[in-house]
Amino acid sequence: MNTLVDGEWRTDAYETTDEDGSFERQETTFRDWVRDDPDARFRPEAGRYHLYVSAACPWAHRTLVTRTLLGLEDAISVSVVDPYRDTGGWQFTPEKEGCTRDHVHDADYLRELYVKADPDVTCRVTVPVLWDTAQDTIVNNESEEIMRMFDTEFETQATRDVDLYPDGYRETVDQVIEEIYEPINNGVYRAGFATEQAPYDEAVTELFSALDHWDDVLADQRYLAGDRLTEADIAMFTTLIRFDNVYHTHFMCNVQYVRDYENLWPYLRDLYQTPGVAETVDMDHITEHYYTTHPDVNPHQIIARGPDLDLESPHDRDDLPGEPPSDLVALADD
Repeated sequence: MNTLVDGEWRTDAYETTDEDGSFERQETTFRDWVRDDPDARFRPEAGRYHLYVSAACPWAHRTLVTRTLLGLEDAISVSVVDPYRDTGGWQFTPEKEGCTRDHVHDADYLRELYVKADPDVTCRVTVPVLWDTAQDTIVNNESEEIMRMFDTEFETQATRDVDLYPDGYRETVDQVIEEIYEPINNGVYRAGFATEQAPYDEAVTELFSALDHWDDVLADQRYLAGDRLTEADIAMFTTLIRFDNVYHTHFMCNVQYVRDYENLWPYLRDLYQTPGVAETVDMDHITEHYYTTHPDVNPHQIIARGPDLDLESPHDRDDLPGEPPSDLVALADD
């Protein structure tokens, strides 16, 4: 896989699997924080920060959903890369539907911004990226931390009274995010990129065991942390929304479809129908990216056509305790 090594773009320097054939995800590199603190290097200010995303990537998608639900669209601008990632990495192709130019630097490739932030950087070039236009550098490229910053540090810039990390739920939210990460969020990749039978079997077994567990949990509660929509649900949503169309087939996670689950399937529809969420989903970008960008998995780059899911059908999850934040309910009524 392609990566930067001492600021130079290399196409032969990063292996996605270890010697046993297990997928290994590289740690993200830029881990600074925006803080609502007078002494902080990066302080929350409307118009100061820019978000680089791929609509195809579940990690970047998390930040888009969070930005939308909180009403940060005017405060934090966005650039969207091409879903097809060639040997040059994530590219800006504004002529393509759903893509934009780099609104800050007019770069051709996202890797140019990594080198601008650190000329000697050694890392993979990933999305999302939170960029500070005031200091002209990357703040952070870890999706979970960007979600948390949006939710806890940009309160005065947000236009909706939505709290996805509420007091009284924080310990549970952190625990759920941790519990779903390895078997589910990363588990689909562990299955899809495994190059030996044993690590694939392990990943798939853990994946569906975790899905079975959360399907049981959701029988009695509307959301993963109870009766409140939280960051944990966003972290789950961006994996589930890709599951039947991509992971089931492309990553061989074919023990069961999400649409076959008694509770996960209506839960997914409930989240999708939450005001603002559906607009962040670009299934064309999702399918194009996965089926054309991993030649080791799909050498002929043929894009699977199905399934055509009815995500707008009634879900009946509102019979359970809890509802979306009132500002989002009001948004749906407008």
